[in-house]
Amino acid sequence: MDNNRKYILQFAIILVGLIYCIKLFQIQFLDDTYGPAAEDNILRKIRDYSYRGVIYDKKGRLLVHNDPVFDLMVVPRQASVKDTTRFCSLLNITREDFIVRMETAREFDLFQPSVFMKMLSMKDFARFQDFLVDYPGFYPQARSLRGYNHSSMANALGYVGEISKRMLENDTTGSYKQGDYIGISGLELEYEKELKGQNGVKYKMVNVRGVEKGPFKEGKRDTLSVAGLNLTATIDLDLQQYGEWLMEGLAGGAVALDPQTGEVLSIISSPSYDPASLSGRRFSENFAELTMDSLKPLFNRAIMSVYPPGSTFKPLQALIALQEGVIQPREQIFCSGGLVGDHAPAGYYDVFKAIKMSSNNYFYIVFKRIINQELSPNTFIDSRLGLEKWNEYLRGFGLGQPVGIDIPNEKGGQIPSPQLYNRIYGEDRWKWSTINSISIGQGEISISPLQMANFAAAIANKGYFYTPHIIKEIGNTGKPRPEYLTKHYVGIDTVHFAPVIDAMESVVNEGTGFRAQIPGIKVCGKTGTSQNPHGEDHSVL
Repeated sequence: MDNNRKYILQFAIILVGLIYCIKLFQIQFLDDTYGPAAEDNILRKIRDYSYRGVIYDKKGRLLVHNDPVFDLMVVPRQASVKDTTRFCSLLNITREDFIVRMETAREFDLFQPSVFMKMLSMKDFARFQDFLVDYPGFYPQARSLRGYNHSSMANALGYVGEISKRMLENDTTGSYKQGDYIGISGLELEYEKELKGQNGVKYKMVNVRGVEKGPFKEGKRDTLSVAGLNLTATIDLDLQQYGEWLMEGLAGGAVALDPQTGEVLSIISSPSYDPASLSGRRFSENFAELTMDSLKPLFNRAIMSVYPPGSTFKPLQALIALQEGVIQPREQIFCSGGLVGDHAPAGYYDVFKAIKMSSNNYFYIVFKRIINQELSPNTFIDSRLGLEKWNEYLRGFGLGQPVGIDIPNEKGGQIPSPQLYNRIYGEDRWKWSTINSISIGQGEISISPLQMANFAAAIANKGYFYTPHIIKEIGNTGKPRPEYLTKHYVGIDTVHFAPVIDAMESVVNEGTGFRAQIPGIKVCGKTGTSQNPHGEDHSVL
């Protein structure tokens, strides 16, 4: 019996040892969950945030840069704050605020780091840094925020914010994590892919108190961050600031284009805001205030607001009529002044005089000739066919649709079509006389300040335009996106532009646009007043 007991005991010891060996073999070689779990107790994974690309104006002046800040991270399981009063004093927070932040961190994860306090400035962090060793479980995470040397063109530049839960769910690239910053509007959103760069990661050894003891495996597992690409804008900062000064106290938009390239030299939305107000710890507070502002400073009027063009639309009507051959440049048309309200006196008008004097009656007659070309004996069908042809010309000038500028949320305005009037009046129940208000840029037609500048550029080029764009160089390519290097022809023969351009020059030299005169420079233009059913009429140039 004694021998049997001895053998049984030996067998039990061997069996237990064998079980432990098998389990250890499984943990060491077969199961990959235990290794990382063990490493998590001695490792701290720190994201190395990349710097976003900066943005310059066309003369190399910095518009948007990066300001270094620090997020104070906490690992609740390792955190120890013996003197809460001093801790709160260093960070300028209340004890109640401290308790809430710690409870939030614990609810997130006891063992994983989370943000205790966001966006400490260099000055605030420097005050706290010397005491950091006294607070195990807390460590800094370096990152950057957008900074601005000037308060100009906020609506065009846009802003950066923390990625939302919905954005994160819709991210198909897998390159974003909770807490990352992303372009929300303007150029920051449009060029997010180019600006954002690529984040890296660093692994640090820590002891049981959470104090860093150096890089893990000499940094062999670390990956470096890659900075985003810099952008060079087409904007001339001097012109931009001058335009914003002119628009101060007014509501509206203005765009200046270089017709030879499509480069946007200035893009103004008024009223606007200081872009620095949407960068930093007061982002949410400032954003809510801007959103509630009745003047809508976040609304980019240069590309999102649309207005009836009024008399500025008349040069375009003249070009279509000349191309269609329904008028001749020197043809004299008698305007009695009784067809429609007019500030131009009765008399004979040709293209030059009609544009210079802004004769409503002349363009009332011209538009009828465009629409009713006797393409059908049925007046209603004839008007529909004529309007379809007229609509095609306008779309050739980039109207009735977004022109494609490199800022999100551009509005296309409205160019009336047969389908629109069929919905309003019924199919083939309208004709030229029903819709004649669009002959002078009123009624159902609306365009944005950007579109107005673009069709003026097409007139300056005598028949073509480049898609307007704000970025002229991405990185060191020396070029914008390829789509901004293509000419778009409007479908009007070059010969028809001369009388229209001469008339527009006369408007500035001798007419209502005299305030646009620049000594030594040939300036062409057209003024207009568009009716506004919601208040005072809009002025257009």
